[in-house]
Amino acid sequence: MRTNPLARTATTLMAAAAAVGFLAPSTATATTIAGYSPTVQHEAVTSLASEAGISEAAAVEFLRTQTASVETLHKVTASLGSRAADGYLDDDAEPVVNVLDQAAADQVTATGARARVVKHSSAALAGAQNALQALPTVAHTSIGLDPKANQVVLTISDAAKGSEGLVKAAEALGDRVRVERTTGEMHTAIYNGEAITGGGTRCSVGFNTNRGGQNYILDAGHCTRAVSQWNVGPSEGASFPTNDYGLIRNTSGSAPGAVTLWNGSTQRIASAGSATVGQRISKSGSTTRLTSGSVQRLNVTVNYAEGSVHQLIQTNALVNPGDSGGCLFSGSVGLGITSGKGSGTSYFQPIGEALSAYSVTLNP
Repeated sequence: MRTNPLARTATTLMAAAAAVGFLAPSTATATTIAGYSPTVQHEAVTSLASEAGISEAAAVEFLRTQTASVETLHKVTASLGSRAADGYLDDDAEPVVNVLDQAAADQVTATGARARVVKHSSAALAGAQNALQALPTVAHTSIGLDPKANQVVLTISDAAKGSEGLVKAAEALGDRVRVERTTGEMHTAIYNGEAITGGGTRCSVGFNTNRGGQNYILDAGHCTRAVSQWNVGPSEGASFPTNDYGLIRNTSGSAPGAVTLWNGSTQRIASAGSATVGQRISKSGSTTRLTSGSVQRLNVTVNYAEGSVHQLIQTNALVNPGDSGGCLFSGSVGLGITSGKGSGTSYFQPIGEALSAYSVTLNP
């Protein structure tokens, strides 16, 4: 995303063997949180308890609650249409729906979710984001939606050059936009120079999928664009920049629908879903292995030096070079493919768009 010979793919690229992004499902099924393997539950609970300063029992309850809250949030915002201005999970993992008037708020309250009347509609925020994205691209900047603040956020790294025009445009858009400063570069999480069959690039396996009986691996587009032949099979598609997804024909003979957790156990991926701001997530990759965090922003445009990628998921889960292509997930729900990183942030291509682009389905 080991000793099991079926666990060989393109994640860690050692001379003797390559570790897989997916392994055969573990026989252990007893978990406290529905859909979470024991290892993922342990990592998610301990990291949340440490970050939030809460007990592990409270962390378990948070993760239980968020599953139902995400479903409620998506259903309610869909039913309200343009009367909703997105939503998020609060600090207790409860759903909060941004609305534009009291009538919509009453409708939200009737579902059991919390309503919050905000100033800016989704259309108004989209207009502000589009206006910023229409300007000349500045590398090492990003533009994304923060539903908690009901704002678009323009993030500018100290590595960015010539961002004055962006800042001036953001100021002209008023309180629809806020500007944040950060340090370091924003770059794809690919790592050049380490051995891999057919090239000098290391990435991580994403999601095992299939189409018409043939197995494929969904991976990062900047990986499949860079390498034509992996030790698991050839690259057969690459969309990068603009998007960051690609396709590898998996000829390894092993393609189970479970993520390696780097200790001999796995997490089954049963479905694909959409990320939600405030949602706790996990990530598996060949460099930093299993890490956890939360979703910070959605619909993020990241201006890498190689080009801009749009509609990414931003989290604070640890990602480093070599993790590109790895899996973003929440319990048994697949959410995204590792794209890149900033200073304390990580970016993921949503899985749904990639599945649709190649007409593939997740392997069971």
